[in-house]
Parts: sequence; structure tokens; C-alpha cells
Amino acid sequence: MMRRKGNRRILLSCLGIVAGMTALSFAAVPLYDLFCRVTGYGGTTQQAAETTGEIVDRVIRIRFDASVNSGLQWEFQPVQRELSMRIGDSAVAFYRARNVADTPIVGAAAFNVTPLKVGKYFNKIECFCFTEQKLEPGKSIDMPVTFFVDPEIVNDPNLDDVKLITLSYTFFEVEEETDEKKAELAEPASQRAVN
Repeated sequence: MMRRKGNRRILLSCLGIVAGMTALSFAAVPLYDLFCRVTGYGGTTQQAAETTGEIVDRVIRIRFDASVNSGLQWEFQPVQRELSMRIGDSAVAFYRARNVADTPIVGAAAFNVTPLKVGKYFNKIECFCFTEQKLEPGKSIDMPVTFFVDPEIVNDPNLDDVKLITLSYTFFEVEEETDEKKAELAEPASQRAVN
């Protein structure tokens, strides 16, 4: 009798641990994303509604980098390769994309800054990377990004050596949902399995 109760406790403890680990695995991605946005970890930039209003005399160079995922039939590059700006001041840079395919393509941009440690000080006010971009065949578009470097960077002794920040974007193709796909996703799972 005692042995059964002990085995039952062990079984319930193990099941509880497995359930807890499963719950944590589902929470890991959103928690990691939140961590990166708050700390700038991995070069994750910040989003701001406006500049802080404070501009300091320290000048920093911003280099622009662009690439496309191998599956995306776009040409993509920065309009200007580099600019110099005072910390705290806002700037606008443009990237140009062109669809070289015979069909419309929707793309989304992933981004980061290097050195990675400046991510929490690099703020975007407006960016094409906040939304998906659709380009018709042969069409091109100039897409702006408005940004500033937070003046708090001058108070971080770990960043005294930073004279150059590289802002990088990589475009990926986003599969458009057709009306058929939308209707299929709207069906209950039991009906989808039967069809």
C-alpha cells in the first residue's frame, strides 16, 4: 500500500515536471523576444515614437547593409552606404528593393545592428521593416528608415570604443494567403481532416 502511494507521487511529480517543461518551451520564444527587445541583446534595435530631444556633440558613423534570402527574387540594397550623424539627432536612410520575378512577391525584413552591444541604444522611429512589402513584377521601391542613437550611449563606458554602427536588413519572402488558404484555415480541424 505504501509502495503504491510512493510510486503514484513519483509518477505525478514526473508528469508535473513534464507539463511544466512543456509550458516553458511554448513560452520560451515570446520571452526571448521580449528579452531581446528590452536589452538590445543580439543587436535587436528599439522602437521609439520620437527622439529624446537631446543631441550630443559626439559623432558616430552609420553603415547600411542589405541582403536577400536565397529564395527571394528581389534586388535589395541601401541607397547610401554610410552617413555620419550626431548622437541623439534623427536621420533618414533609404533602401531600394526591386522585384525581378514574373509574379508579385511579398517580403518581410529581418534586421539587427552591429556591434551587437549597441542594440539597446539604436532606436527606429519609422521603418519599412515594421510591415510586409509587396512588389509587382519589375517594380522597385525606395523604403525609408528613420532612426536615432540614444544619447544614453555616451554614459555607457562599454561603448566608448564604438565609432561605427552597421544597420543590416535581410529580406525574406512571405507566402501570401490565397482565398482558398484562408477558407481552409477557417474550417474546423475535424472537417479539414476529412477533406
